[in-house]
Amino acid sequence: MRVLIKVLPHNLPAFIRKKIFAQLGEATADAFGCPAPALDHLSSDDCHRAYALFTREQAEKALRAGREVSIIKTLLYQHAYPLGVRLRNWFGVDTMEEVMDLGQILYRAIGVEIQGNHQGDITVKRCYFSQFYSGPLCDLVSAFDDGVFSGLSGGGRLTFSERLTEGGESCRAKLCIRRSGDR
Repeated sequence: MRVLIKVLPHNLPAFIRKKIFAQLGEATADAFGCPAPALDHLSSDDCHRAYALFTREQAEKALRAGREVSIIKTLLYQHAYPLGVRLRNWFGVDTMEEVMDLGQILYRAIGVEIQGNHQGDITVKRCYFSQFYSGPLCDLVSAFDDGVFSGLSGGGRLTFSERLTEGGESCRAKLCIRRSGDR
């Protein structure tokens, strides 16, 4: 494991969280084809809420406009994937353990408490966004998480089997990574 992940604080400072929300806002806005939310003047906590409301609003607007869900998911994935790749390269992530360690730190910074293991099983007991999203919106927006984790893992795919927003006790997902030779 790279030293940088080991020394990364488990509770990232507010200025780093603000940068995370700014990057998430830009990538999400690009996926929805709209301007990014103005977060510069906000506190870290206000950025958090503004990003959640922005994402909900854009997802609801796209669905009301009759946009195809699969296309929206593809766009969210495609705009999140480069974020994950950048983080993978910057932190030198090579193993599933490192993917989970970095994912846990990053997601904690945005109010999502995840636990993951080296088999790719992920459990979310607490999610800030669950108070803003319905089940269908969570399903849609989680394509962004799929893109981030795909980039972090070098091409894995995230599949949810349970969601807090659908009445589950937790969110459960599996990050499956293709092995060389798999088709």
